[in-house]
Amino acid sequence: MARAQGARAQMALAFETTYGTPPASGYTRMPFASATLGAEQPLLNSELLGYGRDPLPPIKDAVTSDGDVVVPIDAQAFGFWLKAAFGNPTTTGASAPYTHQFQSGAWALPSMSIETGMPEVPRYAMYSGCVLDQLSWQMQRSGLLTATARLVAQGETVGAATSAFGTGASPPATLDLQRFGHFNGAIKRNGVDLGNVVSAEITYANNLDRIETIRADGRIDGADPSIAALTGRIEVRFADQTLVTQAINGDPCAMEFAYVLPSGESFTFTVHAVYLPRPRIEIAGPQGVQATFDWQAARDATVGRMCTATLINAMEAY
Repeated sequence: MARAQGARAQMALAFETTYGTPPASGYTRMPFASATLGAEQPLLNSELLGYGRDPLPPIKDAVTSDGDVVVPIDAQAFGFWLKAAFGNPTTTGASAPYTHQFQSGAWALPSMSIETGMPEVPRYAMYSGCVLDQLSWQMQRSGLLTATARLVAQGETVGAATSAFGTGASPPATLDLQRFGHFNGAIKRNGVDLGNVVSAEITYANNLDRIETIRADGRIDGADPSIAALTGRIEVRFADQTLVTQAINGDPCAMEFAYVLPSGESFTFTVHAVYLPRPRIEIAGPQGVQATFDWQAARDATVGRMCTATLINAMEAY
């Protein structure tokens, strides 16, 4: 009997025209490292008395469909997750390379249908009405560069046959994997390289509001974005007073987190107004002194938004 193995797992996604309705075609095979996306339905213990010490059967509670997907930050597939986080991009370029600019502040976000498959069982789970709640990643000197996409879905449909990986007239599109690495990363502050950075974290959250209406199927009616949040952390070797002075004065700065491949593809995430807290400078021992800044971002009055994500690649459209 075949047993499920993560090495054979596969994932495909497509953006929906109608929330909660999986498209019949137009899926794209997605690279991913791990996924906790799934549906769960807890049981409620019976509170009734009068039938002895042994409890009565439990009652099913509401269905919750959500989870995280860990994906590589690459030149092509990552654009789908950026579209889910920010909405449709503005694309320029008559031919490759194309420049896709994603901006924060959109009132409506697209929903996706995502199918995960374990063909050896077989088990194919279609998650419809997936809306991206949070996108986060870390910058460091070495290691594999991945991002975590937190999703809220409307529901799960499980079957033995695939809807997205069919071999008929509409097989899923396959992308060229051009992965960025930590070695390709750089951080700038107000257009100037920021030195002495040990690590950095970036988290963008749409802070989705689940529409939990009463339905016969127990699913939600939607997930609406509320006030967005962009936060992070930078850990630096304490070499000068620039960041501390900014924190004390309360002035914002622009920060740019970028990755560039030798072949020309790039991903640049620009935060237009970063506010730094005043950190505690501790001397923990004979090693170098480090300072940690848990920063927050806000809407920049001049640019008119909080952040901009720019992806340059050979993809004509998302």
